[in-house]
Amino acid sequence: MTAAPVPTPIGEGLKAAFRTHPAGVAIITASTAEGPVGLTASSVASVAVDPAAIVFSVTRATGSAGAILGADTFVVHLIDDEHSALAQSFAVSGSERFTPEQGWATLPTGEPHLPEARVALRCRPIQTVAVGSSTVVIAEVIEVLPGLPGRPLVYLDRRFHALPHDTHH
Repeated sequence: MTAAPVPTPIGEGLKAAFRTHPAGVAIITASTAEGPVGLTASSVASVAVDPAAIVFSVTRATGSAGAILGADTFVVHLIDDEHSALAQSFAVSGSERFTPEQGWATLPTGEPHLPEARVALRCRPIQTVAVGSSTVVIAEVIEVLPGLPGRPLVYLDRRFHALPHDTHH
């Protein structure tokens, strides 16, 4: 059992700094022998276009995060405000996930897919790097699945916030 990280003044300062730095929201899903798994992440970023690659981090290598780290492929859904309640349920362990009412489908390759998400990126991990109690994942995007555009969603100060529709013009 790994001990919980001890907060340091710099670590606490970093958390405070990023609390006021808006981030996009994603739901990352994978299929495992035990069934579908998923989690909410606000750390997804584009890394390169050739090869197409993204990066994200998970805070522990157990539960859903561990299952995603162990999967051959996973799907990163970039979501909008319409799915903020879903993002909240995937951020809390033990909450309801992958119900038909939530709109989940299954890709021909087996991964859980939310067709209504703005876009879903089917990925395979290239490299993982352990950093303290977190794991950074660098992944190649092998398929881009467009969905339905909605009101952009950001995570700021531990809450989800919708942005006006016209911010992307």
